[in-house]
Amino acid sequence: MNDDLVLTLSCVDRPGIVATVAGFLADRGFTIRDSQQFGDDDTELFFLRIHAAREGSISFETVRQEFAAVVADPLEAEWAIQDPSHRQRALVMVSRQGHCLNDLLHRSRIGSLPAEIVAVVSNHEDFRELVEWHGIEFHHVPVTAETKVQAEDELRKLISTHDIDLVVLARYMQILSDDLCRDLAGRAINIHHSLLPSFKGARPYYQAHARGVKVIGATAHYVTAELDEGPIIEQDFTRVDHSSSAADLTATGRDLEALALARAVTAHAEYRVLLNGSRTVVFR
Repeated sequence: MNDDLVLTLSCVDRPGIVATVAGFLADRGFTIRDSQQFGDDDTELFFLRIHAAREGSISFETVRQEFAAVVADPLEAEWAIQDPSHRQRALVMVSRQGHCLNDLLHRSRIGSLPAEIVAVVSNHEDFRELVEWHGIEFHHVPVTAETKVQAEDELRKLISTHDIDLVVLARYMQILSDDLCRDLAGRAINIHHSLLPSFKGARPYYQAHARGVKVIGATAHYVTAELDEGPIIEQDFTRVDHSSSAADLTATGRDLEALALARAVTAHAEYRVLLNGSRTVVFR
């Protein structure tokens, strides 16, 4: 049996970081299976992701304690050591557009999504039957201006009760409060129905059609208090032309949204996303 781990690290760039980390792993019997790194000239930060394996059994806690003392603390690094066999527990939020939800449920059911969807929350009842058919809990949490605080408290309880690692906003058409955004920082992903920056307001694909756009797309990003301004994880797009109707753009856009969101969830669940200020480093 191999004990695999995924190690991620970011710190101020300096010579010898890769050698130090590789030496630490080698001294403890690990073989590096995959290694990716990036040095950002703009921020002078260094980013590293390593997937390593070791024959036999070793305590993750022991490795973490030793890594902190030997490597991370001297480098003043932000880091994590994760078990890649752990499927992150996801809670999906949706309103009345179900294309992204349906795509995630299908991917999870066939095993192509490296995350386990354990609950779905919606401010409408539309998708209860679909979600429960998949054997997943469905929670109807209505939201009005008067009940927003209570609804977010209910969401917090569900996140705690289900030990949720990741919250996915799959076309959830409610704005989360600043406090909740801060509580979920780095573990909530939203899908935006356009390439950011975008057309503001309702019916974005109709606005795009009216402006004669030649490219449409979708953006998956981390949720922050600044609406649709969070660090971008994934984008997808396609070219269109004058022959595309507004309905054509809408249908194509839905496909792009589902694909971009699934890729972003996959990257996050495989510990491939590192924050770099308002941007991300995403190792493929």
